[in-house]
Amino acid sequence: MVVAGEETVERGLRIPLELQQMPAGLELLGDVPATVDVRVRGASGTLSRVGPGDIVAVLDLRTARSGRRLFPLTPDQVRVPFGVEVMQLLPSAVALAFERALSREVPIVPSVDGRPAAGYAVGEMAAEPKVVEVIGPQTAVERATEVLTEPIPVSGARSAVRQTVTLGLLDPSLRLKTARTATVTVQIVPAPLERIVRHRPVHLRNIGPNLQAEAMPSTVDVTLRGNRDAMTHLDANDIVAFIDLAGLGPGQYNSLDVRAASAPDLGVTRVEPATVQVRITSGKD
Repeated sequence: MVVAGEETVERGLRIPLELQQMPAGLELLGDVPATVDVRVRGASGTLSRVGPGDIVAVLDLRTARSGRRLFPLTPDQVRVPFGVEVMQLLPSAVALAFERALSREVPIVPSVDGRPAAGYAVGEMAAEPKVVEVIGPQTAVERATEVLTEPIPVSGARSAVRQTVTLGLLDPSLRLKTARTATVTVQIVPAPLERIVRHRPVHLRNIGPNLQAEAMPSTVDVTLRGNRDAMTHLDANDIVAFIDLAGLGPGQYNSLDVRAASAPDLGVTRVEPATVQVRITSGKD
């Protein structure tokens, strides 16, 4: 009903676009427009009372199928209050892309924030559940390699940290089917130590018959990494630096790699220098 003498006006509005009747087994791809522009006519009093959600454009997707589709938008598809007439709707069509829906289990990969107390390091991390089901467009689901957790704080920790955290996905087209949280246990272990064992003699192995060899320099420094207990029981004589001379005849070799064997539970991280000169001579020289 229009009050006699009330002015008729037109007004431009940006209104929500509502998607209805989405077919089962399909997923929308890319960015979907959330609003459209409409020009409406009505009594000034009626339009002044229009609130958010009173005017909505409705797009029926029941005919959608895989691929890129174009859906027309007409004034008849706009839901308006009594006394309001739609004069224009922009855009006149909306392009949407669809893909078959897929779901599969993807592993949870925990992350941490901060650093444990001095002398400690982050050890193994385990999530419960270990995997969660991810749903979305087929290509996006097939690309997914991990489900992330919010970071677990480990600053200053000296023992295991256990916390229930929120799960998330980097790809906005994906979603979790059920689980939204996981319980993560982060082991805090004694940090490995490093030690330099200096002036270890370079052993020359597999020298050919009737040959002699000399390394220059004849000693190297070996850097080891391992746990505190192994370092405590380390004997320098357990560290053997060597060069394999198998197949090499007399001559001057300016850059041969030095290798090192360490005690159990210790790893060699560096040999300095990494290469040395070796002179091989025959026993008659």
